[in-house]
Amino acid sequence: MITKEQVLEALKHLQDPTYGDSLVELQLIRDMMVKEGAISLTLIRSSQDESWENKIKADITAALSEYGIQEVHIRVRAMTEHEHGELQRKKNPNAEAVKTQQTAALLGPEATTEFIAIASGKGGVGKSTVTVNLAVALARRGKKVGIMDCDIYGFSVPDMMGAEERPQVVDNLIEPVERFGVKLISMGFFVQDNAPVIWRGPMLGKMLRNFFHEVNWGEVDYMLLDLPPGTGDIALDIHQMIPQSKEIIVTTPHATAAFVAARAGAMAVQTEHEVLGVVENMAYYLNKDGEKDYVFGRGGGGKLADELHTEMLAQIPLGAPDNHPAEADFAPSVYKADTEIGQMYLNLADRVIQKTTK
Repeated sequence: MITKEQVLEALKHLQDPTYGDSLVELQLIRDMMVKEGAISLTLIRSSQDESWENKIKADITAALSEYGIQEVHIRVRAMTEHEHGELQRKKNPNAEAVKTQQTAALLGPEATTEFIAIASGKGGVGKSTVTVNLAVALARRGKKVGIMDCDIYGFSVPDMMGAEERPQVVDNLIEPVERFGVKLISMGFFVQDNAPVIWRGPMLGKMLRNFFHEVNWGEVDYMLLDLPPGTGDIALDIHQMIPQSKEIIVTTPHATAAFVAARAGAMAVQTEHEVLGVVENMAYYLNKDGEKDYVFGRGGGGKLADELHTEMLAQIPLGAPDNHPAEADFAPSVYKADTEIGQMYLNLADRVIQKTTK
């Protein structure tokens, strides 16, 4: 009667489609039972390809028939995430060390990356617009910059920056997409057809940790964190994960918007995060006569800065970039450096660099 060792030897030439090694060497053939003229076994499937599953069953049956086995019973089950992880560690034993070094480089005590969380009390004040334009302005000043789009439900950074490609995985680390000299990662890269994200708090925290531990950021001088509006779970996670993070509060000049934004500022203060300052977005509108119309009122940003004992970093007018979709570097929300608002963001970048240079 054929032995289990002979069965494994007979199947040794069959390869797994995902990892490219022998099914036997990867220990993906298990729970084998050998009887006279019959064999039953379990096949661990790493691929979702049904055609491969059907083919490998036929290949197993054919290989064993040469040993006179007439009955072959094959149970198939999908590989678990844990099993995938174990195989990846075996295939690349240095991967965990690389990830540990990556995390240490970004978050460790020797890290030189300056983290700046961009926060607001409510949505609709242009927080993400400020984030992407400040990031691009810092890159134009020669800084190495990254953006983490931490607004898991309301991700918008990839679209605002015109990022059409998707991150690639190299050596078990995600390579961030780069636009305008800025590295970026976002939940938007991993969601198909703008589908809603229906997650609870713990899953959100896990995704944020993946952004830190699973992404190959390389050297980064400034990491901007585009927070969701308000003071919810994600904002709290960020404050706890990055105790050295600084913060910029974005508001409109409207008194109510500034009142709500004060809560985000108060959270930063309570968690001992330095507030670099306030950016008043949509501060005014330049009409056709070149005069300023204060369509959202006046004074909200200044009042908020006083309340938080910080400074007004910039007052950005209401507007939209004059970009054309036919341009090679088209981005719906990024201002060109030679425009008036683009220059305002360069001035904002200069002030941020000045306040964070030790």
